[in-house]
Amino acid sequence: MPMIPADRLERIAGRLLVAAGASTAEAATVSRHLIAANLAGHDSHGIIHIPGYIASIQRGHIHPGAPFTIIKESRATTVVDGNWGFGFTVSERAMQLTIDKARQENVAAATVVRQGHVGRLTDYPLMAAEAGMIGLMTADSGRGPKSVAPFGGREPRLGTNPICIAVPSHLDGPFYIDIATSAVAGGKLGVAIERGQSIPAGWVIDSEGRAATDPTAARKGGAILPLGGSEGHKGYGLSAMVEILSGLLTGLGFGIEPTGRHNDGCFMAVFQVDAFRPLEEFKQEVTEFAQYLTATPPAEHVERVYYPGELEYLRTQKGRVEGIYVEDATWQKLAALANELAVNEDFSPP
Repeated sequence: MPMIPADRLERIAGRLLVAAGASTAEAATVSRHLIAANLAGHDSHGIIHIPGYIASIQRGHIHPGAPFTIIKESRATTVVDGNWGFGFTVSERAMQLTIDKARQENVAAATVVRQGHVGRLTDYPLMAAEAGMIGLMTADSGRGPKSVAPFGGREPRLGTNPICIAVPSHLDGPFYIDIATSAVAGGKLGVAIERGQSIPAGWVIDSEGRAATDPTAARKGGAILPLGGSEGHKGYGLSAMVEILSGLLTGLGFGIEPTGRHNDGCFMAVFQVDAFRPLEEFKQEVTEFAQYLTATPPAEHVERVYYPGELEYLRTQKGRVEGIYVEDATWQKLAALANELAVNEDFSPP
């Protein structure tokens, strides 16, 4: 496949979602998040998910137009029930509410339950950073299917359980970290499968607990390993804490729900920088800190050192000019969906 312009992919994703029952506003939000992930170089969280989301709508696992319900709240906290709406729309609204409360109370937090896949966590803490605050978010799959083995184990008992923190600065691109607490995000295995690629040793084990380079191994009785390789107890411990914040604190619990329904539990917190020190001073010092890091002499075979989040920013700028690569398998699935849903879209190469 040739490179596809980002706006074309966003339009295709939006039209398919609307045809499947989403509102125009919901489809625009979901498409914006997905294509932003593609642009940042994280195809595992991009347009490859559209067929799965539409299948979830058709199974009744995602409810377009679902109400946003506040179960319990205080001046600084909120408990949200997404009523099985799109995770993107539910979590975006929950984060904005948390930002608004942090403006008044300096610190605010929220938990979110019963929502679809939230995609790449980055987008939500970045909302706080853009508002001059520090944003934090963790997520897990509640009682959804598990894919990650505890350190030393060979059977999955955890999700990939990501965590993201974003901070304000004067940098051209945002300063943040967004990582799975597993060796790899589950979606990256899906991308490797669709592209017919092998994966590095250390990502997964097969059903016998042996290292594997076949991306399908984790789906055939194997498991993804925790972050850290030989020091994987660190990623395992961090994953367990994310599970507590996103699964237990939210009330989703742990283990596997027999329905297999995807249920992203999320914890989010926002901190107003001005409550601790002047915002402009902090932003300037974060900027100088990033410059201090990137001025580090590179190791052998390394071009340069980047600050956290910089590579994604540079990839996004490049992708907006050059377009996004979409593997043939995903492109054909999108074309088949367009035919099934009577969406008049040209899927010939640009």
